[in-house]
Amino acid sequence: MKKGLLFAAALLTALGSLAQLNKVDEICVQRMDENNIDTIAWIKNANVSVGGNQGMLHNWAAGGELSSLAVNGVFNGNIVRYYNRNVWTNTLDANYGMFYAYSNSFEPRKTDDRLDFTSKYGYRLKPVSNWYLSGLLNAKSQFSKGFNYDQTNWRDSSTSGFLSPLYVLVSPGIEYRRGSMFSVFLSPAAMRSTFVSKEYTSRDEAGAFGVPYNKTMRFEVGAYMSARFQKDLTKTITYRSRLDLYSNYLAKNTYDDMGKLVKKDNPGNVDILFDNFLAFKFFKFFSANFGLTAIYDNDVPFVPLKDAMGNPVKEPLGGLGWWQIKQSFTLGFAYKF
Repeated sequence: MKKGLLFAAALLTALGSLAQLNKVDEICVQRMDENNIDTIAWIKNANVSVGGNQGMLHNWAAGGELSSLAVNGVFNGNIVRYYNRNVWTNTLDANYGMFYAYSNSFEPRKTDDRLDFTSKYGYRLKPVSNWYLSGLLNAKSQFSKGFNYDQTNWRDSSTSGFLSPLYVLVSPGIEYRRGSMFSVFLSPAAMRSTFVSKEYTSRDEAGAFGVPYNKTMRFEVGAYMSARFQKDLTKTITYRSRLDLYSNYLAKNTYDDMGKLVKKDNPGNVDILFDNFLAFKFFKFFSANFGLTAIYDNDVPFVPLKDAMGNPVKEPLGGLGWWQIKQSFTLGFAYKF
């Protein structure tokens, strides 16, 4: 009876004190390990931040953009269910940012766009263990159309769209967990499908986003690893990181109908996603957020920018070649629940 009351107290503390999420998470798991009680525990948390900047000039000697507005929003939500030796984890990341400037008639331009959902189920291999037999589902896409604003005729055709591309990965595997702070998922047989509208795959003989010319879907089987880390460094500083690696066993060179090589590929071209997010909270509802994401994907080639005369255009990060880099800094409203 006393043990039951103690466990109930720990569970109520977890639900009522989200600021101590990681610590309470560990306590709940430890209680279940020690007592093997048929009890369900839900742990939920979410972070929302909205920030931006605005400026206006008139007859300003130093020059500059006459009027501009930038707005960016970030959401991260987690729902975890513990049931004896079972763990079900759901994570949603969503980002969106827009920029408006007088020089382009305040026509909105996208600066950030991300939609990423992961659901994992794990069964603990032993009554007291950090290893789980697991299954994972991940879906990644975007909210709206994307454009290459460096092109003079960028309005004529988008480079991507809502759910195009859509990456869906389904994978059995094994996972090592240390509470909700750290986890590593490993799978030798991860199935990944890429869905893209013909609007994008019919423009080039190499297709788009790895999907063949004039097709809408590509299927892959490969090895997959996903590592996640989240920790409150202090009461006001939170760091979150993610590293995904994927090697497609079916990757091979692509040729056109005439036998001409249109794309080189092999299983050694490992897809990489390295995501980092650092949040500094000050006062009650304000924070400064820094994000840095690096992606390497052999299906998204690097095409050097050129001006209307065909001359190369210098880019701030042009020397990184095929690497996709996204860096952001947001100062504004934040709420954690």
